[in-house]
Amino acid sequence: MKLFFRIAFALFLCSHTSISLAQTKSLFNGKDLTGWHIDVPEMDKNPKAINPFIIRNGLLVSLGTPGGHLITDATYKNYRIEVQYRFAAKPGNCGVLVHASKPRALYGMFPQSIEVQMENTMAGDFWCIEEDIIVPDMEKRRGPMENWGINGDKLRRIRRTEPNVEKPVGEWNKMVIECLGDQVKVWVNDIFVNHGSNCTAQSGQIALQAEGSEVEFRKVALTPIRKLSKDSK
Repeated sequence: MKLFFRIAFALFLCSHTSISLAQTKSLFNGKDLTGWHIDVPEMDKNPKAINPFIIRNGLLVSLGTPGGHLITDATYKNYRIEVQYRFAAKPGNCGVLVHASKPRALYGMFPQSIEVQMENTMAGDFWCIEEDIIVPDMEKRRGPMENWGINGDKLRRIRRTEPNVEKPVGEWNKMVIECLGDQVKVWVNDIFVNHGSNCTAQSGQIALQAEGSEVEFRKVALTPIRKLSKDSK
């Protein structure tokens, strides 16, 4: 009988340990692009165009050009995603797109989504791409209400709340994005920088950009969540 309970207890511990370890899932295996697909318009018309998303020394690299997106095959909702990235040579532009759906919905390039900006000095800004989101102090951070919009030349950028959160070029940055229901929260290097609500999408694919600058990623990890973290981390 004692042996039975010891075995049962050991199985209980193993099952609960595996559950906890399985909570966080790496979306990048360090070897190839399994679980992702590429959407690069230039590659449709130019068979000699290079693929801007490569694996180099165990890192996921966006070469920046030609422009396009690396998109998860799966769709997700209610999660935290942590991305560790750096601009390898000079400051530039990139982004993490959450709740992505219709490809090439804007300018024949950007999928319908909410972009969490990674551009140097602007990391954590929201960009509305055929989806919308609301933040406090909306006019201060987005501009005059009559010019708001989700496409074309409308005011689609919503500025973050904190300045000077990025590391110097060449150093690794950490961006954490939490999506729960209609809310999206963002931290950059453990500094809380943005919180939107009433998002017009609550699930979708996740995309990384090739947008003119070389960016290296060493971590892209997703964890299911049931509640949002407090503002300070």
